[in-house]
Amino acid sequence: MRFAQISDLHITPPGELAYGKVDTAGFLGRAIDRLNALGDSLDAVLITGDLVDGGLPEEYRHLRTCLDRLQAPCYLMVGNHDDRLALREVFADRAYLHEGGAFVQYGVDIGALRIIALDSLIEGEDAGTLCDERLAWLDTELAQSRNRPVVVAIHHPPFSTGVGHMDDILLERDASRRLADIVRAHPNIERVLSGHLHRPIHARFAGTIASTCPSTAHQVMFDLRADAPIAFIMEPPAYALHQWTVDSGLVTHHLYIDSFDGPYPF
Repeated sequence: MRFAQISDLHITPPGELAYGKVDTAGFLGRAIDRLNALGDSLDAVLITGDLVDGGLPEEYRHLRTCLDRLQAPCYLMVGNHDDRLALREVFADRAYLHEGGAFVQYGVDIGALRIIALDSLIEGEDAGTLCDERLAWLDTELAQSRNRPVVVAIHHPPFSTGVGHMDDILLERDASRRLADIVRAHPNIERVLSGHLHRPIHARFAGTIASTCPSTAHQVMFDLRADAPIAFIMEPPAYALHQWTVDSGLVTHHLYIDSFDGPYPF
């Protein structure tokens, strides 16, 4: 079973560039071409938040037009740039977006895996959180999936990275601690997947592995200085391809979207 993870699309209204520089819809189009080329070997696509840049209805309509070409089933999550109401209005036919009450969170089966998508959005804030209601929902979902492999997905990573300006806007510390307590109690969790950081980063977390995904467009500048300015860089766009087997569990490949010369024989 294989599913792709793309993240931080930051789609703008048609004809507008994100930050006056980035054609995010054009980048997403190239990502969709790459995903479609995988054909039937791709079971689904999980999009881990920051679907659009400003949370505007016209941005979600633009996103929907872009995603119409995607052949595999896709599942949308919210990030700090998203708006729950606008997302649900434009994607009103996606039943899973309406399962979580006030929050956009849901569980979905992809092959043998159970994917549990969490909503870490704080409206008007860049950092994320998990309140009592969201954590209780997660605990219930996990209790119902004890005998199968699970992936927990959340836009905001629950671990520090050393990239100072991004570490200031991760999942809030208390929420990360409470999430860790729940994850630790469920050893069948194969991975905690996130977006937000626009870079591939991996860490041990609560007895499992936590991973972040690059953006399909612009990447966050890698700078470990504590006072580093917030900046992005036009490093190659990429995505994660997750493959699950009984023997190996969840194996992840980070793949570039652009085409390159080769292959050449060694």
